[in-house]
This record gives sequence, C-alpha cells and structure tokens, in this order.
Amino acid sequence: MAIEYWMNGPVENIPALLQPVAHALLQASREVHAVMQQLPEEKLWESPTGIASPGFHLQHMRGVIDRLFTYARAEFLSPEQLLQLTEEGKPVADLNTLLFQFDEQVKKALLQLSQTDPNTLTAFRGVGRKQLPSTVIGCLFHAAEHTMRHTGQLLVTVNVLK
Repeated sequence: MAIEYWMNGPVENIPALLQPVAHALLQASREVHAVMQQLPEEKLWESPTGIASPGFHLQHMRGVIDRLFTYARAEFLSPEQLLQLTEEGKPVADLNTLLFQFDEQVKKALLQLSQTDPNTLTAFRGVGRKQLPSTVIGCLFHAAEHTMRHTGQLLVTVNVLK
C-alpha cells in the first residue's frame, strides 16, 4: 500500500498553504486509477440502484476542478465549460479518454497552484452566474474536497458493480 500523498512531504513548486489542495488532487488521481483498473469497460456507465455511474464521477471530478480553478482565476466559465457541464453523466467517452481528461485536468490544476501567489488566497472570488462569495483558497480547497468526495463515491460504486 502506497503512503498517502500528504505523508510524503511537500509537492515541489506548490506554495505551502496550497499543499493540502495538491495532496488531495494527487491522492484522488492515484485512487481513481487503482479502482478503475478493476472495472470492466462495459460497466462504466451503469448506475446501480440509481446512483451515479463511474463515468459520471470521472466527468464530474474533471469538470469541478476545471470550473472551480477558473473561478479562482477570477474568470467566468466559457461556453465550452458550460457545454461540458451539461454533458456530465452522458456516455460520450470511453474509460481511457475519461482517465486521460482527468489526468490532464489535475496537471493543469497543479500548474495553476504553482503559479498562485499566496498573498491572493483571501481575495474575493465570485462563483457562478450569481457570483456567490468565495475566495481564491475557498475555490481551490473546495475543488480538492469535492474531488475527494466523488473519489470515495466512485470507489463504492465500482465495488458494487464488480
């Protein structure tokens, strides 16, 4: 069993206050890959007892990271991001594509974390169309927390399906 990321020390080039975000995203990536090796491809879009399918969780985790990191940059969602949001849960990709997209999003997130000025962490950030109040660190932390929440749900769903 591998040691969890948070117990391996700091992630290179990530500011100290953002280490928990990096650790959570890296841990999620490791756990997602491990569990998805156990799932037959034909079960990717199955929803046992009406719960979300593994495919949905993979799409949603990628999307959450993308959207919340966009808000952390004080940007609005693009039309492409809004379209991707409406496609979450639709079987539009195979397992390898979904894992690749998730991995790429984690890489982008780590790059953004490495470029985030710690002095901006408490700066206001509006979330969504209503511009609900948050902060840079609020957006970044919630992306990591929400990703880990769905990682846990994915682990349970895959175990039910296999």
